[in-house]
Amino acid sequence: MIEVKKITSQQDIKKFVKFPFTLYKKSPYWVPPLINDEIETLDKDKNPVFKNADAEYYLAYRDGKIVGRIAIIINHVEIRETGKKKVRFGWLDMIDDLDVTQALLAKAYEKGAELGLEYIEGPVGFGNMEKAGILTDGFDKMNTMITWYHHPYYAQHFEKLGFEKQATWVEFSLSIPPSIKEKVAKFSGLVKQRYGLSVIEFKNKKEIIPYVDKMFELLNKTYNSLQTFVPIQQYQIDYYKEKYFNFIQPDYITCIKDKNDELVAFSIVMPSFSKALKKANGSLFPFGWYHLWQAQRKNDKAAFYLIGIDPEYQGKGVTAIIFEEMQYLFNSKGIDKVETNPELIENTAVQLLWKDYKPVQHKERSTFKKYL
Repeated sequence: MIEVKKITSQQDIKKFVKFPFTLYKKSPYWVPPLINDEIETLDKDKNPVFKNADAEYYLAYRDGKIVGRIAIIINHVEIRETGKKKVRFGWLDMIDDLDVTQALLAKAYEKGAELGLEYIEGPVGFGNMEKAGILTDGFDKMNTMITWYHHPYYAQHFEKLGFEKQATWVEFSLSIPPSIKEKVAKFSGLVKQRYGLSVIEFKNKKEIIPYVDKMFELLNKTYNSLQTFVPIQQYQIDYYKEKYFNFIQPDYITCIKDKNDELVAFSIVMPSFSKALKKANGSLFPFGWYHLWQAQRKNDKAAFYLIGIDPEYQGKGVTAIIFEEMQYLFNSKGIDKVETNPELIENTAVQLLWKDYKPVQHKERSTFKKYL
């Protein structure tokens, strides 16, 4: 018999966070999150997203043993401002047993019926800046620090339970040439001259801070027409700044301004932390911090995390400037492999950015949806 229990205690939340460590213990591809970061994200007293969201956490038990988990999320900004009457679910993990999956998802159905909503969709986080999607292709690749890894049976369970795919993201691996392509450098110079654009040079992290809010403004402008968009609130921006600032390196950020010193485009790249997080196994201590530090210091692989371009400058070649800067960075750091993070499959404008770098689609993931 399967028993699904709602949890609230810190002890149970820790069990909730640590369940995948047991489930994926033997997987060479699953990249563990940092346990304390996960606990903080789920903490209603620490994560400001709970100013506009509610969540309930559940653990599934069989014979006294944990066999699954799920978070049921209501994002009130999403419902109010985008009109999407949906229940989100995330942090979904379970053994390969359809009955367990069905029992966990039943909690999402119950919440939707209670609130008079129309459908459930997941797995997703609290908003569009967080992990999303069940892995449907690329099971032999490690996930990045901002994506989930899943066994193949997850998607199979959704199909058997009558769910349909809603949003689909694709990810690419890119090959970086040993030197800048002449046409990229030439075109970059022409674009700078034509539109009066220039690259902002950051010497240290402190110099980045005044531009962070502007980056998020550009993200809202860049992606507000996509199906998964939820407006990012200022208190969430402040939280992300604090949470991820230690991972940022000034030379991995490219910001472009116009002649009036207004930010018109940016990109954030990071060294790949997947192998380091694998070694850390959920904790910064005693040696996790060292593995992350080493990944920042010496790495032949990077991950393209965010790119934002003001709609006024989209299609005008601004990406040539970004790629010129990134190329110099990659070559100076000895990076010859770059992985993109998830891009909605219909977002062909972003996918075209990689066309000169021999892109190979190596992962795909989707959210699944079912009407109540």
